Amino acid sequence: MTRQKTTAGRDAFRSQWGFQLACIGSAVGMGNIWLFPARMSRYGGATFLIPYILFVVLIASTGVIGEMAFGRATGGGPMAAFGAAAQRRTGRRDWGEALGLIPVAGSLAMAIGYSVVVGWLLKYAVGAFTGAVLANDGVAGFDAYFSATASAWGNTAWQAAAMVVTFLVMAFGISGGIEKVNKVLMPVFFILFLVLAIYIAGLPGAMDGYRYIFVLRPKELLDPMVWVYALGQAFFSLSIAGNGTLIYGSYLSKNEDVPSSARTVAFFDTMAALLAAMVIIPAMATAGETLDKSGPGLMFIFLPNLFKTMPGGTVIMMVFFVAALFAGFTSLVNLFEAPTATLQEKLRLSRRQAVAVIGAVGLAVGLSIQGIVSGWMDICSIYACPVGALLAGVFFYWVYGREGCLEQVNLAREKPLGPWFYPLAKYGFCGVTVLVLILGAVVKGGIG
Repeated sequence: MTRQKTTAGRDAFRSQWGFQLACIGSAVGMGNIWLFPARMSRYGGATFLIPYILFVVLIASTGVIGEMAFGRATGGGPMAAFGAAAQRRTGRRDWGEALGLIPVAGSLAMAIGYSVVVGWLLKYAVGAFTGAVLANDGVAGFDAYFSATASAWGNTAWQAAAMVVTFLVMAFGISGGIEKVNKVLMPVFFILFLVLAIYIAGLPGAMDGYRYIFVLRPKELLDPMVWVYALGQAFFSLSIAGNGTLIYGSYLSKNEDVPSSARTVAFFDTMAALLAAMVIIPAMATAGETLDKSGPGLMFIFLPNLFKTMPGGTVIMMVFFVAALFAGFTSLVNLFEAPTATLQEKLRLSRRQAVAVIGAVGLAVGLSIQGIVSGWMDICSIYACPVGALLAGVFFYWVYGREGCLEQVNLAREKPLGPWFYPLAKYGFCGVTVLVLILGAVVKGGIG
């Protein structure tokens, strides 16, 4: 069944699968690729999966469901959703809308920082085909190449190009732009990483990496940091911040099953992380090395240097950076959607006008922070994301109220969620967001 407009006349996803792919695209990003494999390697291999999967199940079955249902219930972004909840409880929208600005601003700030990373990915993806990346020699050579790229004004053209493509897609709307692009890029992403995993499995030494991935070490569960980083990985990987999942939910038909979509998104996000681990950890093992690096250093310095020494390294480099670019691009589109939709809602701008305004702001600020993006992103992940998630949880589960909440999450379901859901969401999920905020502030470098 085709669904191009919601009852309010807003653009919408045409199908539940299109919605799910868009949400998977928003969740699958650099955390899956440059962070999860390193966390798994450093904190017990398969043992790390135990707390990680527990937290994924908890957050997906409460926070992800909540943000999807909240957006759909109110038919708008964070400001509209928080305002509707406030009016339902107190008869006044203004204080809710004011607090809704926080996750909108957080989404914009995160998108601006992420645009720098997507610019790097575009440069490396193209450079893998032209030979510009492989022209470097040794860790020192790749380090110098990336340092020049990540310096102030060091990647302006590529970042600007990535931003232009992002906003061109967004200008075509939800069904005509975002849904269509995710329907192509997300399946291709998984296929490319699966191809890489199969190829690397056949290389000498790869089996040592698989032994590490699949061997349980129960004693590792006694280390509290295993649980701390598993929580951080699950929380940030599922794209819970009171903005992106909520705004995509606002474009979903009321005939679709939200809990089913949340399970699908959590499953494929976890599969993306595991695929990345099954590529990167065995790849390191082929060189007799243990994965102890994460972040941009792993992605843009150590892995390219490793790929260059491997049989078929040129092709591996191409496939890897194209797949990573797809993951980064779909996440970037999602991050820019909440502020774009807010301009449409509050200022009555057309879709293209709102995209143009956000694009101009995003490009101007994004190019200016190229040299300080690491600190910028730390602030966003440590503070903005958990605060936005906490506000969304409080407004839906506490302010919107039990009756309204259960009505919305159970729409289109043959069997309502059990009595466990509401107390777990109201107390468990909101408590977890507070814990993530505190741990992120206390642990050096954050937990996401």
